[in-house]
Amino acid sequence: MSFNGTLAVGHIGLNVTDIERSLGFYGDVLGFETLGEGKDEGRRYAFLGQGGKLVLTLWQQAEGGYDAGRAGLHHLAFQAGSVDEVRAAEAALAARGVTFAYEGVVAHREGAASGGIFFHDPDGTRLEISVPAGAEEAPAPSGTAPTCGFF
Repeated sequence: MSFNGTLAVGHIGLNVTDIERSLGFYGDVLGFETLGEGKDEGRRYAFLGQGGKLVLTLWQQAEGGYDAGRAGLHHLAFQAGSVDEVRAAEAALAARGVTFAYEGVVAHREGAASGGIFFHDPDGTRLEISVPAGAEEAPAPSGTAPTCGFF
């Protein structure tokens, strides 16, 4: 028997090593608002959103940074409203010294209209901000392989 309903992503939860540092990154740099926080010793967490809607939860439970060689989250992708918004995010991230996987806005693959920027949060979690169209002129750093593969 299989489920017949419709599912949508409600929110994403990330384990982090330092909740304050991650709140600064996701709040100050990416613009998420803090909807709620748990500040008890040993139980640090935050609920982040936009327009009052929960998008992301942060849990201070990790002892080390992101490990691409372990099962679990491959990358987290956010969708922007335009390529100009992607470029504005890129500028804000660059001003904070964020590490990018590729230089500038890139296409998702050769000939794709979709594309964006690919970077890492303070714990090394791979992130993407992209648009479904508008990146037609952007290069594809991995040819026909998906750029979001972080190859």
